[in-house]
Amino acid sequence: MSVFFNKFRIGFIFFICAVGLVYVYVKFAKLAFYPQKKTITAPVTIERGSITDRNGKPLAVQTNFYHFVVTPKLIKYPDEFAERICSPLNMGIQEITQKIQNAKNANFIYIKKKISQEQYDELIKIIDENNYYNFTRFDKIPGRLYPENSLASQLIGYMGDDGTGLSGIEYSKQNILSPEPNPDATGTIHGSNVYLTIDSGLQYKLEKIAKQSMEETQAESLMLIAADAKNGEILSYISLPSANLNEYTSASTQEMTDRASVTAYEPGSVFKIFSVASFLDSKSITADDSFLCDGIYQRKTTAGETIRITCLDHHGWLNARSALKYSCNDALAQMSEKITTEEFLSYIRRFGFGERTGVELPSETRGSVKNQNDRYWSARSKPTMSIGQEISVSALQMVQAATVLANKGVQIKLTFIKKIADIDGKTEYEHEPTYGNRVLKSSTADYLLSCMETTAKSGTGTRASLRDISIGVKTGTAQMADTVNGGYSNTDFLSNCMAIFPIENPQIVLYIVIEKAKGETYAGRIVAPVIAKAADEIIDHLGINREGAASLEHSGRITIKENLPLSIGKVVPDFTGRPKRDLIPLLARDDLNFVIKGEGWVADQNPEPGTPITENMTIELDLE
Repeated sequence: MSVFFNKFRIGFIFFICAVGLVYVYVKFAKLAFYPQKKTITAPVTIERGSITDRNGKPLAVQTNFYHFVVTPKLIKYPDEFAERICSPLNMGIQEITQKIQNAKNANFIYIKKKISQEQYDELIKIIDENNYYNFTRFDKIPGRLYPENSLASQLIGYMGDDGTGLSGIEYSKQNILSPEPNPDATGTIHGSNVYLTIDSGLQYKLEKIAKQSMEETQAESLMLIAADAKNGEILSYISLPSANLNEYTSASTQEMTDRASVTAYEPGSVFKIFSVASFLDSKSITADDSFLCDGIYQRKTTAGETIRITCLDHHGWLNARSALKYSCNDALAQMSEKITTEEFLSYIRRFGFGERTGVELPSETRGSVKNQNDRYWSARSKPTMSIGQEISVSALQMVQAATVLANKGVQIKLTFIKKIADIDGKTEYEHEPTYGNRVLKSSTADYLLSCMETTAKSGTGTRASLRDISIGVKTGTAQMADTVNGGYSNTDFLSNCMAIFPIENPQIVLYIVIEKAKGETYAGRIVAPVIAKAADEIIDHLGINREGAASLEHSGRITIKENLPLSIGKVVPDFTGRPKRDLIPLLARDDLNFVIKGEGWVADQNPEPGTPITENMTIELDLE
């Protein structure tokens, strides 16, 4: 052993161990003190697509917001800090100071959430100038800007802080606007842009009419839908009250509710057009059959049950046309006796009632259509349903059912999506009309349109008449359910009106519902005039030819005179026809307040031209 462990061998072993230790220490030092190269995978960012109107006008666009975060325990001078940042945050000094002091030992608190890019830029400048980097930071979050505020707000919907749509198109088209990335994806993924069918210019005009109507009737809510009768594209979609999408979190439940899609209600007499269509198409009655209205429909069943349905008048002998003209409950109930229950319910379902329309909106209601096996079915159900009670519908269902009358008996599927395009404008989807099965004979649909035209000319819908263009209407006033005591309310009414025009070549289906108006509730008086105003706007906006419209030959050469600069003296001038660029200099005046709404040229103003000027007067200008 002593021969084996000689000095040379032992020294060599120690040398090898020493070299190994030195190698280990060097490696450790490199790992500890030198920066290491790391392979970093670039994070995937998703650029959410825009929502626009049919013409490409932005209604919802991608932006960024920031949460402003501070570490309170590191702030030495809270008052000074609060004073410097209060202005860009639009907050009070005391409010900021109190937030910091209330959490002085916390690691972080939010001073303000969802600040804009402009606020962020101002704060970064302040932080840089005062070296506040050690206790401030910003959390960048995806955001959404809604340029038109409350315009078509329930349709467009709202996006939450996590980048997920919470309602409307923002929700239903989430995967198109913001697609999920593949596991191996890198860089920026762009969502597609969704072009809605609505025309924002027309939407603005009709919302203005609708809001005025709500104010005049002191109604609780209003729905209005205008659809293209040829292809099912919805041109305007209104549910009031509505929410400002840029302040959505502070909106009320009433403002968030999309009534036209999610609310089911009894339509009342407007439903009679579909009932009469069913009776005629099934040959249960003919157009010449007469029914005597003595003011009340009364029948005793074999089971001893007495059915009583009152009418507003004693109309005498009526056929189908005059029954619709005067909206006679008695005649409709008598007609319902001529059709079997199974066939009547079959027609109602073929019109689309009891089923969702399938539009691109979440939480659409089916409404309710009873059948004979329903526990609430009774001998009075069929005659009552024929006049629009004991059945619940949505406004969308009513419009889609009306497309049957406008299209020779064939239903057209409604839609809100005009097209979908990628970031480069390449079309990925474009709407083509989708036709359903035939519901009525062409002759039946044409006859119902002529009946609706009669109602507009000399019946309950005369206030909807346009004089210079043919229109067919049907009005209805329905008692609403008493949710407290049961039965029907004696004070709450739903007033609605369906319109189709022009009759000879239907292009537009227009439908309005006003709920719980104060004072006058009769549909012929409060909703028919609104239909006339809205139809006029639609006709002019879309350029539908009016009868008797003046025409002349023109060389095609147009001379445009340059507008003289606006001058305001002692009275309000006439701003009508002035372009927006002429109005910009007026905003610099400090003695008058100007409110400019819309784009284009001045179409309306308040106060009227010639009104004496007063100090600090507010002048409102509506542009179209």
